[in-house]
Amino acid sequence: QIQLMESGGGSVQAGGSLRLSCVGFDYTFKMACMVWFRQTPGKEREAVAGIDSDGTIAYKDSVKDRFTISKGQDTLYLQMDDLKTEDSATYYCAAEHVTFCAGGFHRGASAMDYWGKGTLVTVSS
Repeated sequence: QIQLMESGGGSVQAGGSLRLSCVGFDYTFKMACMVWFRQTPGKEREAVAGIDSDGTIAYKDSVKDRFTISKGQDTLYLQMDDLKTEDSATYYCAAEHVTFCAGGFHRGASAMDYWGKGTLVTVSS
């Protein structure tokens, strides 16, 4: 049973940094799409950053040049720099468990097969 788990959330002042991690992947996820989403109350879950099986990366426009997605052998990361109050949200990692996956970021939440339970990020002014 695959269970993804995020960590690294917390409270930070605007301009600060946080690094989120997501574990729970096994070797079968090497060819998956992995995506970070975020959600605030009353709003839809939105894709923030995604990485395809071939390493292609996509970002939401508002986080480009501030967020960096990367993956290790069994961990997905999201480095968040120059955080803004509007980045406050619950952040989720997700995976589209498809061989040679591409474009998961653009397909969005409905395409994801596995989810973590989320980690809260609060950015204060």
